[in-house]
Amino acid sequence: MNPYVQSLLGILLSAILTENFILVKFYGICPFMGVSKKTDTAIGMGMAVTFVMAIAAAACWAVNELILVNLGLEYMQTVAFILVIAAIVQVVEMFLKKAIPALYKALGVYLPLITTNCAVLGVALVNVQQGYDFLQSVLNGAAGGVGFTVAIVLFASIRERTDRSNCPESFKGYPLALIAAGLLALAFMGFSGLKIF
Repeated sequence: MNPYVQSLLGILLSAILTENFILVKFYGICPFMGVSKKTDTAIGMGMAVTFVMAIAAAACWAVNELILVNLGLEYMQTVAFILVIAAIVQVVEMFLKKAIPALYKALGVYLPLITTNCAVLGVALVNVQQGYDFLQSVLNGAAGGVGFTVAIVLFASIRERTDRSNCPESFKGYPLALIAAGLLALAFMGFSGLKIF
């Protein structure tokens, strides 16, 4: 198999499983805890984050390679990436408000918080640190978003079941949710031994 294709498959699998932004790197915990009460909302948030991560990875790569590196302004990466991500999130927010108002309302305050979601900024910074080219960066962003979606949807389905369960009063709500999140993260740690090309 072509080594470049192998590297793309490695990026895809690692971003979803072994280097999952939520359950392994612990990026994006705020929407993970806040929007994971219902599976429908979690799916919508996951799709929005996936879209933003893929577009942000492409845009941040272009800004970094075409502007910051050429001008010797690599130290401005974090600020530049946050500005790019904020602009992308605004476009997504306007689109959802017009096209899917029910999802826009369900996501509430967590939609604008995608701007400060460290998973989105994290994917842009990881792409730079790993020296990924454009295609690798976009793939890492999209796969990172898919991994985010997998984690948040799994967690939402667990929370829906635990909310209906009969458990001690002191465990209801966030205590049980945090225990479930820890167990889910532990399960994803099992992928760390996976040999990816």
